[in-house]
Amino acid sequence: MALNLPVDVLRSFVAVVDGGSMLRASERVFLSQPAISLQIKRLEELLQIPLFRREGRRLVLTTQGDDVLILAREMLALNDRIVATLTGEALGGPVRIGFVQDFAETLLEGLLAQLVALHPDVRLEVRVGGTPQLLDLLESDRLDVILGMGVAGDPAAIREEPMRWFGNAGLPVRDTIPLAVLERPCRFRDAAIAALEAAGRSYQLVVETPSLSVLRAAVRGGVGITCRTDLFGGLHEIAGPALPPLPSVSYVLHKRERLAPALINLCELISKRVNDIDVLDLSPH
Repeated sequence: MALNLPVDVLRSFVAVVDGGSMLRASERVFLSQPAISLQIKRLEELLQIPLFRREGRRLVLTTQGDDVLILAREMLALNDRIVATLTGEALGGPVRIGFVQDFAETLLEGLLAQLVALHPDVRLEVRVGGTPQLLDLLESDRLDVILGMGVAGDPAAIREEPMRWFGNAGLPVRDTIPLAVLERPCRFRDAAIAALEAAGRSYQLVVETPSLSVLRAAVRGGVGITCRTDLFGGLHEIAGPALPPLPSVSYVLHKRERLAPALINLCELISKRVNDIDVLDLSPH
């Protein structure tokens, strides 16, 4: 009699290996740790082999477990291809996306609308935060894809844009420039301060906030100036020699390894939308 291996059990097994623990696997496959532990035990009983051994608190694959892992990945990939073919690239699980605030304000609405149009049954999990925080969530397998900011020339860059000064054009002529910034960590904050200090300009932090909306209101109200990219559109750009030049910044796309085909398509969709951004249409609603 043929032995049938349950795909969901194999998926949990691979999640334990990729996550490095039952806890991280539970976040990935949305089962409790005891349930995953029972699945692993069931798989070992079906195959009549031990898949893991313990080294302290760590779970380490046995030699036979290594062999099973290779074949399990092949089976899951084939399963996902079959599902994608028959359902039009349907997403089999939740889509976990992370954005920095700039993209959440200007890009998120249209992107999510397009994603839902392509996949009406998709379940979305969206995080908005700073790039370092989102990268930590990606590395701990709690996000699938993130869109953030990086230095110019970042290998993960999908677009590069110059930083610009925004605010009331009369503020830079003051002896001490009033500066509005996001709280640390923020590469725009660091760039603005570094540029002013390199130019020997005196400044004062008049607004520090975790919210891009508050920052926008402060700049619009003439409280201080700030630096962002054209994603911060809808405000007056301060051009000319009144303020020192700023560096460029990359829009970066990072993704988890071994994405399903539909999630790979999502990354392509994000990249296209980022590169199609028209700065003339970036005013917030």
